[in-house]
Amino acid sequence: MDVKFLTFKGKQGEKVRRFQYTAVDDATRVRALKVYERHIQANAIDFVDHIIEKFPFRIREIRTDNGHEFQATFHWHVEDLGIRHAYIKRGTPQLNGKVERSHRSDGQEFYQLLSYKGDVDLEAKLDEWERFYNFHRPHGAHNGKTPYEALREKL
Repeated sequence: MDVKFLTFKGKQGEKVRRFQYTAVDDATRVRALKVYERHIQANAIDFVDHIIEKFPFRIREIRTDNGHEFQATFHWHVEDLGIRHAYIKRGTPQLNGKVERSHRSDGQEFYQLLSYKGDVDLEAKLDEWERFYNFHRPHGAHNGKTPYEALREKL
């Protein structure tokens, strides 16, 4: 799990900051995305609750960096849910490589083509991108299969 920092140009040319929270399943690459206006623990906790509802499998571990949004309150919320929370070693984003790679795909295949028209439009387009990524986009890690095809094979 990680956060991608987003910057858009608003309607009057002002800078608009948003934060994409991302979770990627290690085994299948199935992922969930959600954008928030703020980069805080409360949103990280909300996102965990979101992925528990969204993912069609039990989550055993959540791996994060040491960002402020993943500290004590978040940590104990995850642990109270019966999910192990593991921090990656500081300064080693490659240890969270699947989510980092997915963020690169977001930048190259989604955000580079996106024209920001507001948060409602962004959320709708991000939902479409998430569905495409999970159900239609082939992945080299699965020999050209989609994440949901890989998931079906594992169930």
